[in-house]
Amino acid sequence: MLRFNTISILAIAALFDFLWIDYFFSIPWWLYLSPPLIWLVLTIIGSFHMRWNYHLYSLHSNPEIKNNEVAITFDDGPHPEFTPKALRLLSKYHAKATFFCIGQNIEKNPNLIEEIIAQGHTIGNHTFSHNNNFGFLSTDQVIEELQQTNAVANKITKRKMNLYRPAFGVTNPNIKRAVKVTGMQTIGWSIRSLDTTKRSEASVLKRITKNISKGDIILLHDTSVKTIAVLEQLLLFLQTNNLQSVTVDQLFKFDAYA
Repeated sequence: MLRFNTISILAIAALFDFLWIDYFFSIPWWLYLSPPLIWLVLTIIGSFHMRWNYHLYSLHSNPEIKNNEVAITFDDGPHPEFTPKALRLLSKYHAKATFFCIGQNIEKNPNLIEEIIAQGHTIGNHTFSHNNNFGFLSTDQVIEELQQTNAVANKITKRKMNLYRPAFGVTNPNIKRAVKVTGMQTIGWSIRSLDTTKRSEASVLKRITKNISKGDIILLHDTSVKTIAVLEQLLLFLQTNNLQSVTVDQLFKFDAYA
């Protein structure tokens, strides 16, 4: 796997190598641009592809799991209309899930957070504001977002969340430092449903189920009619194929709360 520190060191080393070679042989000026350009391209792609673990290590699946278990996860809630519908479906099919919640939505829907916990599901931190510019926030601003969300959730549930999923799945050195300071475990996914795009229900379901296997983490959003429709079909599929949805902490056998 590519890593930010490794790529940075290699880029700097390549520039020094060019300088050394240029002492004996003339090198075209444009060749000096290649290491920083490659570094820039890889860093941009790595920042938006969480599964690369380019900036920080995240858990995306548990391929070593022995049980036929997967983890359904929801981002961006709790939503007053769609989260209750997701909870009813999960209860109907005896499935558990992890809800990565936005702090502002926790404040607006405290009863839903209590209901999620009461039904045996897990909650995680999905930042306080889900700011569109989250990838450009300073380390202190990211820390504040995480701590503020934890404080709001703790006030309602008396639990300190350990699990964190970055907004938009974006990572960078500032987010890495903030995660280290707050001591949170970053959770990614192995199956991205793309349920927030214009894809049809059938297309989203096929994307999820096409290559699903035990240990996978599935990314959904409890924020739309389409996702609720896909969720019921997905739960039927899991039941038919002897797969059980559990919480992320159950999938990895660790504590979701401090």
